[in-house]
Amino acid sequence: MKTGIIILAAGNSSRLGKPKQLLHYQGESLLEIVSKAAIQSSCNPIIIVLGAYAKEISAAHRLNGPTYVVNYNWEKGMSSSIAVGMSAALAHTKDLDQVIISVSDQPFISSEIIENLIKRQQESRKGIVSCSYAQTSGTPVLFRKKYFPQLLSLHGNQGAKQLLKQYPEDSSSLVFELGYIDIDTESDYNNLKLQR
Repeated sequence: MKTGIIILAAGNSSRLGKPKQLLHYQGESLLEIVSKAAIQSSCNPIIIVLGAYAKEISAAHRLNGPTYVVNYNWEKGMSSSIAVGMSAALAHTKDLDQVIISVSDQPFISSEIIENLIKRQQESRKGIVSCSYAQTSGTPVLFRKKYFPQLLSLHGNQGAKQLLKQYPEDSSSLVFELGYIDIDTESDYNNLKLQR
């Protein structure tokens, strides 16, 4: 089973006013945390989609393993980054079976969570496997190949969440308790730094 992973890191962190991808937690940037989790997993290829702060992030963040691509239309929303990431993943591995979509500001992501998504898909045989936290479902989320055309044609800032709502009967999920912690504001970041 060939599983790729797309890490979305193209946003301009408008509410924070600086690239949240480069904020540090326990000695590593948020983008490094998710990238290393992907590298330690069985996923290949690993596609990191940059956008608003592509130059700054590229200068500060070069790990061996991931493929970096730039979404020059990042202002069109998360869906445009998913499409860019999907195109890059399929260009790298044409016979990809499934893909995991992840974001760059979940500091408690781990390779174990990524592997558990793959395991849950094998057990449930569902086409979509998401993470559940704080009464919602979200990233990281795995999509089987049959959803690739829809991922490539998403529009707006809704991202892939609309597919979760559209196909509940073909969805499974696993608990990622700290998945609700992400960084949108300075206050979010200050709260994160208080976490042990």
